This record gives sequence, C-alpha cells and structure tokens, in this order.
Amino acid sequence: MVGKNKSSRGQMKTKKLKISNLHIPKSNKAQMKIQQTAFMLLAITIFFVLVGLFVLIFKVSSIKDTATILQEDNAMLLVSKLANSPEFSCGTAYGTLKADCVDADKVMALKENIQAYEGFWGVSSMEIRRIYPKGENIICSTINYPNCDIINVKSGKSTEYGIGVSNFVSLCRKELIEGYSYNKCELAEFIVSYEPVS
Repeated sequence: MVGKNKSSRGQMKTKKLKISNLHIPKSNKAQMKIQQTAFMLLAITIFFVLVGLFVLIFKVSSIKDTATILQEDNAMLLVSKLANSPEFSCGTAYGTLKADCVDADKVMALKENIQAYEGFWGVSSMEIRRIYPKGENIICSTINYPNCDIINVKSGKSTEYGIGVSNFVSLCRKELIEGYSYNKCELAEFIVSYEPVS
C-alpha cells in the first residue's frame, strides 16, 4: 500500500510537471504569435503609409505639371486673342478684316494709357517686336515712332524671369508719302510673359 501510494504520488508529480510544462510553452508560443502578428501589422501599415506618401507626392507633382501646361496653353490662346481684340486689332482700317493684324498706331496710344488696363489681361508683360524688315532693336517711344522696332506695351519682371509665349502677327500702320496715305504692314512677333506656377 505504501509502495502504491509512493508510485501514485510520483505519477501525480510527473503529471503535474508535464501539465505545467505543456502550459508554459503554449503560452510562449501564443505570445510569440501575437507579437509576430503585431509586427506584421505594423510593417504592413508602414508599407502602405510609404506607398500612400509616394502616390501623394507623384499626384502633387503631376498637378503642378498640369497647372503649368494649362497656364502655357492659356497664354498661347491669350496671344491670339489679344492680337484680334479691339485694343490691338486692325479691324477694317486697312481694307478688309484681317486676322492676327495689330494696329501699331492703336498700340502706341494704348501704351500711353496702360495703367487703365492694370490686371485686365492677367499677364506680367506684353511687347511687340518687328521681325521683318530687320531693324536695330530700337525701343519705341512717342518721339521716335514709327522709326523703331520694339513696342513695350506693358513692362514687368516677367521679361527677365517669367515665361514668354509668342505669336506672329502683321504690324500695320498708316504712312504718308508725298501727301498720300497708304497702309504699311510688316511682320512682327507678339510676346506675352507670365509668372510660372510655383
């Protein structure tokens, strides 16, 4: 009986040891799995945050590029629109209605009153350069007109730092020779400058 009790006590201790040994590794394994899952979720979250930041940076740069392209297109359209606007256009003063024809006499008058048009066109500077016949790049004023080549309609910083868009136009004016008035048209470049999108 005593021997049986000793052996049953020994078995009980072994069972307790086995049970307690089994619980410890299971607990450690579960903790390890929880930690692995937490690290995995953290890594996945960081990965998606980095991907999101990359996509956001790409989209922002794409939006800036699109804005710059739109601004260039608008400036290009504005040059053509300006050449045909009542302030610049030849109209029917030189015979028939002409497209992209700029009246130099009107432009010189406009140049003297450009303050009235401040902010009207949304550009930083405008100038008209005579290309043909080739001149000496003399800037026009009321004193030397029409013996000049460049009409600075509106001056601004953009002539140095901005982006310039141009279009070819006919630059026409009335001239007197021996008491007769005639139409003199020359080839010119209408240049509009604007500040780029920052």
